[in-house]
Amino acid sequence: MSLLPELRHPTVAELVSSSRALTARRPGLCVLRQVGLSRAGRPLHLLSVGHARRAVLVVAGAHANEPAGGGTLLALARRVVAERELRDDTSWHFLLCADPDGASLHTATEPDSLYDYHLGFFRPAGREQPEWAPSVLPPDRLPPETLALTGVIDELRPYLQVSLHGTDLGGSWVQLTRDVPGLAEPFGKSAAELHIPVETGASDAAGWPVSGPGVRVMPAAEAGPVYPSLPDDARHSTWYRPHRYGGLTAVVEVPMWAGGLVDDPEPHPAPAEALRHLADRLLRDAREVRQVLEEARPGAMEGAGTAGGPLLRAATWGLELVPGLAGDLVRARPPDGTRAYVGSVDAFTRRVPLRAAAMLRRELRESDPHAAARLEHLVALWSDSFAVHFRARRVSVAHQVEHQVRTVVAAALHARANAGTGAG
Repeated sequence: MSLLPELRHPTVAELVSSSRALTARRPGLCVLRQVGLSRAGRPLHLLSVGHARRAVLVVAGAHANEPAGGGTLLALARRVVAERELRDDTSWHFLLCADPDGASLHTATEPDSLYDYHLGFFRPAGREQPEWAPSVLPPDRLPPETLALTGVIDELRPYLQVSLHGTDLGGSWVQLTRDVPGLAEPFGKSAAELHIPVETGASDAAGWPVSGPGVRVMPAAEAGPVYPSLPDDARHSTWYRPHRYGGLTAVVEVPMWAGGLVDDPEPHPAPAEALRHLADRLLRDAREVRQVLEEARPGAMEGAGTAGGPLLRAATWGLELVPGLAGDLVRARPPDGTRAYVGSVDAFTRRVPLRAAAMLRRELRESDPHAAARLEHLVALWSDSFAVHFRARRVSVAHQVEHQVRTVVAAALHARANAGTGAG
């Protein structure tokens, strides 16, 4: 039985109220407490189920535009309460939303199309994202959301942290900071049963060792990045914090729309040529967005990612990444020559200018309606092209949640078995 009237992506307020209701029903088992405040003063809440020292930490809402984790978190909490064997010697802890400020700005939680999704899109600049901030900022400049998350990790010392993520269009995949043998089988079985493609060549994990289809393990620190121009490095993010205590992190991605082209393991006939084409398109599309911005707000790019409000900061930060990323795609030998990898890069290079256009449209719609209309035209055109090219098929919220729940439980059980009695 759902804690919400219907299965949909819950708001942050609904996550808190549902957690309070669960705590009221099982006061001896569940505890809800505040563990920090956001930059805007919004509370960050942690729901704990069980009291065992061995701990699993589940984080939702790390990226404002990825709402799937909230519903998954509630479903997991209900399951842990109902199934004693999951908490016999393990406590479960749920950070309800790592970035409530960002969540308040992403308004497209139940979109009917990619176009609707982008009309309400928001994702902050990298330095403002709680999990990524440590990879681009010095310790004395970390945002309070990051400090709250690392504080929870240091307190709980989880043997497993799970960060719940979602992509707009594509497939499902898992990123691990340390291998969890046996996870790929239940992950793949769940995806197949729920008709969710497994993204076997995810660009987010390009060049990483493969544990199984759709499951990648982050490389050692000495391994060079595939995209050297990108400022963030997962190995310096909060995902690695549990390693201080012998733990690891699993990042579970699930799509809002399933897409073709991302699960084909066959070799691409000309991957380098395809990536050059994608790099050219990326530069061309970003140039269109940048031209509108420079005409509407001369000099806005001079403080890329640091000046203006959150929408402008996020959009200019994304645009600033484009030249380097395009150069990375054409200079390096493709780390993966499959059709799936080329398809994933295709999706990635569509997202960057599309998201910048979407956020700038919201930024400019009152001050410069003409510029906003030009950007809305690009958002409509590119959203439609994205959906058509990848044969977008909506994945129900129920299936998004069920797949993540199954994957998290499997990761917890397999990581626990592999760690033996020494973890946590």
